[in-house]
Amino acid sequence: METLEKKNFVVLFRKKNVRYFSAEDPHKIILLSKQKTNMLERVLPQLLVMYGSSKNNPTVRHYQGKQGMKLILEEMLNEAKELKSIGSAEDLFKTLENYPEFVKKRLNKKIPIKVILRDSKKARERKFFGPQELRQVKIISANYEYQGIIYLWNNKVAMFSFEKDLSALVVDSKAVADMQNALFEYIWDSLPN
Repeated sequence: METLEKKNFVVLFRKKNVRYFSAEDPHKIILLSKQKTNMLERVLPQLLVMYGSSKNNPTVRHYQGKQGMKLILEEMLNEAKELKSIGSAEDLFKTLENYPEFVKKRLNKKIPIKVILRDSKKARERKFFGPQELRQVKIISANYEYQGIIYLWNNKVAMFSFEKDLSALVVDSKAVADMQNALFEYIWDSLPN
């Protein structure tokens, strides 16, 4: 209740040393949200200047859970002209149930993808349907065990871990992206079609 009070969702009052909480008027909550939004819009130019000056420095962002992973997928759709990926198709589809929606959006935006997948029934299916879904697939041995996926686009590298805690990292660095792209292309070129 104290957390809700700090967020102005409830009001605290005392009567004879007893604390009572009362729900705040929803209109007031909406008004407070609008005020915060207006304040952020006023300082947005300064925030953009600070953000732009830090663009030359590499940044690393960490996300937890499915929602964070979905945010990264949306970021890819908004920025990428092409994607590269190394991963496990089973883990991706099992963990992110709405992944087929990402594929549809990627196709609507005509973003091609090159994928290196660990051998599995799902990986072979992805390869079979690849040409009609703007996807090139090469398959590596199932002996390489891991639970995750890596995406490359622009100057960014996203690494998803599908272990229990479901976490993801996004590294925004031209140097790191160039290294990962070179490694990806080396592996890609060494695999049979």
